[in-house]
Amino acid sequence: MAPSRIEPVYSPVEFITGTSTKKHNIYLLENFPPQAVRHCQSLFRTVLPDDPDIKNWQQNADAILVREKTISAEDIKGARKLRAIGKQGTGIDTIDQNACDKRGIPILNTPGVNAQSVAELVLSMTMAVARQLREISVKQAAGLEVRKEHCCGTTLVGKTIGIVGMGNIGTAVARMFRGAFGASVYACDPFATTDAWADIPHTRVEAWEAMLPHIDVLTLHVPLNGETRGMVDLARMKKMRQHAILINVARGGIVNEDDLVEALEQDILFGAGLDCHEAEPPTLGRYERLWATGKVISTPHIGATTAETQVLTATCAINNVHKYLSVP
Repeated sequence: MAPSRIEPVYSPVEFITGTSTKKHNIYLLENFPPQAVRHCQSLFRTVLPDDPDIKNWQQNADAILVREKTISAEDIKGARKLRAIGKQGTGIDTIDQNACDKRGIPILNTPGVNAQSVAELVLSMTMAVARQLREISVKQAAGLEVRKEHCCGTTLVGKTIGIVGMGNIGTAVARMFRGAFGASVYACDPFATTDAWADIPHTRVEAWEAMLPHIDVLTLHVPLNGETRGMVDLARMKKMRQHAILINVARGGIVNEDDLVEALEQDILFGAGLDCHEAEPPTLGRYERLWATGKVISTPHIGATTAETQVLTATCAINNVHKYLSVP
């Protein structure tokens, strides 16, 4: 697995004013919160997405700011003045990293800034799956009668959660589940120091599969790469406790989706919460069979999409770019 924890380069709330009278050009290739845009305009000559000049970013940009937009090797090759890319959020898989490395262009993302909001989504999804909220609400909205005697959720107090990737988000999840449910914690992160998470009672395993027979909830916080793609397959799901809950708010592709359908249809798992899918946004055409199990809550990658987090992550990315370009 690649490291799941990377410390932010600069504080997300550090508003840098700078001393140089010359402002660099930054092109905002997507829409960002007004508060963050105003801050950007105080530091840079800022070109907004609706400015006709936005089409000239490859010719003129010293830096760009993106959230989800794909930046290809051809984009990098054509942007001869480009010195830095600001990336709102943690994931940088939409940007061609090899092309950036060849040019010495840093991708200045914002790891850790969204940890609290993503951890809250893990908690929300786990509780919703445990109490069958999707199936109940969908049936009621369709006009079907749902009686309480037809529902049977599961409680979370005293249960055990397994966390794969104990970086900023995984650590926040551990604290949240400890506080809310008194949960026992199993943790796996080969890149963390031996004394990591000393303030959190936990059982650490070297191989993540070793936790599976002991846990009631499995939550994933690792990047998608050759080693993690499809790592949660049917064989691993069968090793979990019967009627365990699976949560993926990391990246689509880490969970083998065909195997997940089979596990749910065979009652191997109690349910799953997915904020990440192989096809995003998730659609009925792609996920009808999965959703027909009635045991899955799907959301379109909303882990960091709270109003507060959007401002913080955009501002942090802007500050990172400004700090980098301000170094002589």
